[in-house]
Amino acid sequence: MRFDGFASLLTYRAEQTPDAPAFYVAENGVKRAWTCAEFRLAVCERAEALRAEGKAAYGILSDGGEACVTEIFASVVAGRRTVLLNENVPSEVLAALVAEAELDSLWGDPELCEELSPALVPEAEGGEGEILFFTSGTTDRSKAVVLTDRSLMNSAYNGGYLLPLSPEDTLLCMLPLDHVFGFVCGVLWGMSCGAAVALGRGARHYAEDCLFFRPTALSAVPALLGFLLKVRALNPELKLILIGAGGCPEPILNAAKATGARVCFGYGLTETSSGVALSLGTGDPYAMEVCPDDTITIAPDGEVLIEAPTCVMQGYWRRPSDTEKVLRDGVLYTGDLGRIDECGKLHLTGRKKEILVLPDGTKLYLPEYEQALAAALGSDALLVLLDGDAPVLLLEGAEGEKEDVMRKIRPVLDARPRGQQIRRVEYYGKPLPRTASGKIMRWAIQREKGKE
Repeated sequence: MRFDGFASLLTYRAEQTPDAPAFYVAENGVKRAWTCAEFRLAVCERAEALRAEGKAAYGILSDGGEACVTEIFASVVAGRRTVLLNENVPSEVLAALVAEAELDSLWGDPELCEELSPALVPEAEGGEGEILFFTSGTTDRSKAVVLTDRSLMNSAYNGGYLLPLSPEDTLLCMLPLDHVFGFVCGVLWGMSCGAAVALGRGARHYAEDCLFFRPTALSAVPALLGFLLKVRALNPELKLILIGAGGCPEPILNAAKATGARVCFGYGLTETSSGVALSLGTGDPYAMEVCPDDTITIAPDGEVLIEAPTCVMQGYWRRPSDTEKVLRDGVLYTGDLGRIDECGKLHLTGRKKEILVLPDGTKLYLPEYEQALAAALGSDALLVLLDGDAPVLLLEGAEGEKEDVMRKIRPVLDARPRGQQIRRVEYYGKPLPRTASGKIMRWAIQREKGKE
């Protein structure tokens, strides 16, 4: 069912199914149901208190718990501009995000809120229904994307249209809520379909939460799913797994399918309020149906272009020039590369910013190259950069045996033209910076090395 915002979702669920579980939460080691009527009452009472405070822009340091979910919904219902933040990133990074988003109030761990308080502004600009998510920033600096509760609910409707859940289902949310995939596909997807949402207990309980909550559906990023499979944490009742926020290695896909669950893959962006295309668990997992509200075309250079009038962002916060670069006449220029097959299904083939243009004019597709190098080395903690006229292999950690590395990757290099071959190996000296979903932040390393 389609809802025009959080308030209408809460009202409908509370009136139609007041005693049905909106959420399952853990309380003193026991699973407890939190009904639709109880959740709406908690949100309305908290929204009234927020209105009385007279603040306009609210940063929520998300921990994914019961109080956090209440706070997110209440802030939006109260008419505050709501900004979701990850409490686990370094405080100096958080302070910069708080300042950029121009917040006048914070919710979360009291000590952390106090530490971040100097970054608050005395008078902030509000925004009815506006919710800001920061992009993951794998190939560019993180930006605050302005969405609304309406656009997020439309995105949840699109997902539920292609992958419907029922009131008998339980969707387990283990993902960070400050990521649009986690919030839409971990919470709103289930709520809009009338399913119960089980709120996971955090990273310390990843290995136990499936068996604790017994979900029938799970949304996961590839790294999380790989961990759950490795430790055999998936419960037998699980019948649907939705993978998103990054490409999934084939061994993880195959292992997930071997559990007997229906395995689907989703593609979306923060700028489109999450998913725009989904595979439905039959055939090629990367052959995706386009969501009903969206239109996808492929530009002459292979770039994926999206028209998503019900879900697209209002823009990047305080960055009109950046907005104009990617959103033109209602069309979002994604920076992703793809193709549409004869059945109208979308296939992704890479990122425009993940292609190196070599001095001879040839183009080197980095994900494919890095995947081959990772297989040869037995580790994906690497990336390829262009230094002068030749590709350089950058490895995570302290100095190691470079000659041994070159020996291991020699078969990969010999299969490529000479101009594409790695000439030098470097060590980063520390862990490579990654996003919350586990992707290496290529832009951050390029900026640090002066190769942007």
